[in-house]
Amino acid sequence: MRVEYINPFVEAAYNVLNEVLDGGVKRGDLYLKSTSMPVMGVAALVGLAGDVEGRVLFDMSVDTALGISGKMNGEEFSVFDELPKATITELANMITGQAVTKLHELGFRFDLTPPALFTGEKMEVSDHEVEALIVPMDTSCGKIEINVAVRERT
Repeated sequence: MRVEYINPFVEAAYNVLNEVLDGGVKRGDLYLKSTSMPVMGVAALVGLAGDVEGRVLFDMSVDTALGISGKMNGEEFSVFDELPKATITELANMITGQAVTKLHELGFRFDLTPPALFTGEKMEVSDHEVEALIVPMDTSCGKIEINVAVRERT
């Protein structure tokens, strides 16, 4: 996995989260994961196809998702229903859009799927052909992991 694909997602996640949460975002140490991994409870998944293929997953707990949704909407949520779900989907759109703009500036061409939102316990993501780079972000609302698994199309 080339760093040129990863950095735009890391930078975009950091920038967008800092903007919507009024600062306080800290990036943790990156690490690779090559086997199935559990999801924390709320996951927004964006697929990539073109010069690069794979996916980006924005993974967080329900409490973190509720906190972020509350900050972005200026109200407090206790149930992860339609508005918080739409808000987390829009957060994934904002981050991915910024990253894709940067990748296009670097000459990469590909298409995105709209974010798909998954919620629940005991879910896991399996990538049999691509290692995933995990970028943890600590925010005032809790931890988010940006899980990037992309490769050049062969």
